[in-house]
Amino acid sequence: MALSDITKDPAVKDRVVADCAQLIDRQVATKGGLGGMALKATYGVVKGVGAGYIPGAIERILPEVVAALEPMWAEGVQAGDPVAYLSQNQVQAADVILGVTDSRIANTNNGLVKSSYSKLRQSVKGDVAGAVPDLAQILGAYSTVAQ
Repeated sequence: MALSDITKDPAVKDRVVADCAQLIDRQVATKGGLGGMALKATYGVVKGVGAGYIPGAIERILPEVVAALEPMWAEGVQAGDPVAYLSQNQVQAADVILGVTDSRIANTNNGLVKSSYSKLRQSVKGDVAGAVPDLAQILGAYSTVAQ
């Protein structure tokens, strides 16, 4: 089974989206210092667009992110543990994820979201890389490949 199969079952996809939204909330909440304050403020602005904006954004982008991660996941399957493989290659996985979000943001008509993303883009790569092990756990929990 392919990793992208987790996006084909609406119930599974909904659970993945909810888990990813919680992951993002946790990641943002742990940030400290001036950079953390800026990230929290910007995240608050984006969440203020609407209560369901973050889960909706995750739902919209999840198929593309999963498809982009599919080759790395397959390499991990070949290595024997796709969750560990993504976790061990978190910088590469972050580049893949940010490539998808960069493309999506470039095509958005929402100026607030676009400007907020642009302000934080350079500083979030480390945050995204740091979240990859937890994301890999989420994907592994719902992937029949990892079970």
